[in-house]
Amino acid sequence: MMAFTLATHIMLVPFGVALPFITLVMHHRGLRRKDATAMLLARRWSAVMAVQFAVGIVTGTVLSFEFGLLWPGMMGRWGDVFGLGFGVEAWAFFLEAVLVAIYLYGWRRLKPWTHFWLAVPLPLAALMGAFGIIAANSWMNTPQGFQLDPDGNPVDVDVRQAIFTPMFGPEYWHFVVAMFLTAGYVVAGVYAVGWLRGRRDHYHRLGFTVPFTVAAILTPIQFFLGDNIARQIFHKQPIKFATAELVWDTDTHVPEYLFGRLQEDGTVKGGIKIPQLDSILAGFTPDTQVTGLSSVPASDRPTALQATIVHWAFDIMATIGSVLILLALWYAWCWWRHRDLPRSKWFFRCAAVAGVASVITVECGWITTEVGRQPWIVYQNMRVSDAVTPTRAASLWTMFGVVAVVYVLIFGAFLTVLLKMRTRWRLAEDGAAAAESPETDTPYGPRPELAATAAQPPPPADGPGRAPGGPE
Repeated sequence: MMAFTLATHIMLVPFGVALPFITLVMHHRGLRRKDATAMLLARRWSAVMAVQFAVGIVTGTVLSFEFGLLWPGMMGRWGDVFGLGFGVEAWAFFLEAVLVAIYLYGWRRLKPWTHFWLAVPLPLAALMGAFGIIAANSWMNTPQGFQLDPDGNPVDVDVRQAIFTPMFGPEYWHFVVAMFLTAGYVVAGVYAVGWLRGRRDHYHRLGFTVPFTVAAILTPIQFFLGDNIARQIFHKQPIKFATAELVWDTDTHVPEYLFGRLQEDGTVKGGIKIPQLDSILAGFTPDTQVTGLSSVPASDRPTALQATIVHWAFDIMATIGSVLILLALWYAWCWWRHRDLPRSKWFFRCAAVAGVASVITVECGWITTEVGRQPWIVYQNMRVSDAVTPTRAASLWTMFGVVAVVYVLIFGAFLTVLLKMRTRWRLAEDGAAAAESPETDTPYGPRPELAATAAQPPPPADGPGRAPGGPE
């Protein structure tokens, strides 16, 4: 149940973290260049951002309840150590809700640059929310900032150390860049589809270029951040590294397996074997020693099935990331040579798929992080079996069914609203709903109906019941 709710909630996280920034980039362009199309895009994206935020509140609230209901052993023992991260995330969520409301409200009522600067803290609040969540997760991977009493309970908590764990920096920046990259590719993918369908106007060109440029710039950066976090896992969580790479025996000159399946006897079936590459990737030399899964008892490492799941998730993430780098380089080459978008339809086909592929990499990254830590929920300090609720399975399956139904309804409503918004905007573009759509006029200044009301002459001094100039 926790896996299901996390896997669905995390699909919304890139838009909660990164869409405010991308929207403000477009907003700033519209103000600086007096580009009405850029302002229109920023205003529409802000509406999508608000809908997504509302859905994220629901799915995030379910997750917060699940921590207490499903993992009482962990929260009861360790909540005082790493719970501050959840507190920071809650405050960031509250602040972000206020800022989103101000941003939406200000389109009609604030001066242009005042409206923009009031929205600047919005991406910072989103980053603060990510800070809280990653602080909690990185602590579960590399727990510190406490001592254990004779009964095994944490005492002498150092909050600073509990937040800034060895894995916090690598996890946080890898996560944040992944969110920005994913949001950029998803948003650009929408306009890539429109481009393929023949909509080659300034609106679709701009809607594609700005978010895709953000994603393309961050893609090679993410490659180095991903390499760094893998190296940190090699040093800080060697068994997780062995799980992701299917390393069974501790040795040097360890080969790299692309995909493949780990067997119970430690052999790897299938996949592509590249001699010595794993040692080279881990320490830049074939002589680098890589710790194997067999170095710890079976009860302290993932099962063969879990290791295979982690390995496939890791390889899918790395493969998609490598392809996205090629797509970003294609874009950069065409822009450098011609100062224009690539003209090949295959580029826009790939760009349309890149958004979905990026979401898949986010899911795979989460699987690598969480399943790779098994059987520990707090690495080398508490097992999943000691943290999970003792509630009967029948009750949990019932709860899971209810949650699944609720999530299906929520995401169905979310998609319905987005599709209706898209239909209304398309009608406005085609001029079929000019009289009804609020997008046909400037985003700043009074609403047309209010302006019309203000322009009407005041009623005569002798009262509303008499017509002006009429008989006494």
